[in-house]
Amino acid sequence: MQAFTPFQLGPLQLRNRFLRTAAFEGMSQGGQLSDALIEHHRRVAQGGVAMTTLSYCSVSRTGRTFAHQLLMSAQLLPRLRDFCDAVHAEGAATCIQLGHGGGFASPAVIGQRPLAPSPWFNLYGLSLSRAMNPVELRDCIADFGRAVRWSMEAGFDAVELHMGHGYLLSQFLSPSTNWRRDDFGGSLQGRMRLGLMVLREARRVAGPDYPILVKMNLRDGFDGGLALDEAVACARAFEDQGASALVLSGGFVSRTPFYMLRGAVPTGPMLKVQPSWWRKVGLAAFGHLLVKEYAFERAFFREDALEVRKQVSLPLVFVGGLRTRVDMERILSDGFDLLALGRPLIMNPDFVNELERGDCVASACEPCNHCIAEMDRGGVRCVAFD
Repeated sequence: MQAFTPFQLGPLQLRNRFLRTAAFEGMSQGGQLSDALIEHHRRVAQGGVAMTTLSYCSVSRTGRTFAHQLLMSAQLLPRLRDFCDAVHAEGAATCIQLGHGGGFASPAVIGQRPLAPSPWFNLYGLSLSRAMNPVELRDCIADFGRAVRWSMEAGFDAVELHMGHGYLLSQFLSPSTNWRRDDFGGSLQGRMRLGLMVLREARRVAGPDYPILVKMNLRDGFDGGLALDEAVACARAFEDQGASALVLSGGFVSRTPFYMLRGAVPTGPMLKVQPSWWRKVGLAAFGHLLVKEYAFERAFFREDALEVRKQVSLPLVFVGGLRTRVDMERILSDGFDLLALGRPLIMNPDFVNELERGDCVASACEPCNHCIAEMDRGGVRCVAFD
């Protein structure tokens, strides 16, 4: 099976084509990199993936969406080195996802109004953002560059720049949240400007060969958001500006959060873990309006992702609904290079090794999505074994 052949990503040789995707773990309480978080990634490394991705590390204080979200800093480096050492000892590579929450940032955590391309009200967090000024835009670019440098110093083999799911760089790309009239808004060229400047700064800091992945949306998933034709143009621009690979996803946290997951919406479990009474009331009353359910299909981004594959030559990471060996073989035969897994590894961190040995041909993971609620109750886990 091609999935178990090595792959060269710049100077980095991956032992196979499987990645642990950047899915929030909920194991960094107080912004600290916990032993549980290191163990979670060590286990999936031991279980056979070629590279595991530490998720949702904010590049600046103003970008944090949760109090239990990592913030890149010099003080975090010793624990990041512990993370890399633990994963490397199992023969896997390490990647860290770097991002900024933008309008999704929590005012209670960052101590100010969230920053965004334009002022807009975030129903997900019930906060009103304000438009970033030129100084804040320059600072944001510098913050990403500094975070890349610290990631390399910590021993990470790659970084992933988060430009999807409605976070800051995605907010700039989306016409639904970017109404600016300066050089950072308007046409797609303007809306891409900040993301491309961040990518160029990351490449400048990292040098010509270090692997820089870009996570991007194929679609935001609603009328008025980023659509596929613009996503294809973004992919070409990211390739031109030095991206090593693209991770093709979709969805917008405040509008279409389950577009990127598909399957059941576990409203009951999500209600139980809400931190305040008003969030419980809001979810109970309006959850059916804010959190739409999307039917699960295997390899659900395939048709859209194929449009990107036709237009770029750089490596592409396929994510979304990979459950069976047959589907994985088909995706690789379509010309995609790497396979990213999330929920199957939460259910069974040994899934990749079991596939290679022939002990199974598919994941037993059902898209109940209860693991999403568990993120807010001490850490992501599968409830199938309760």
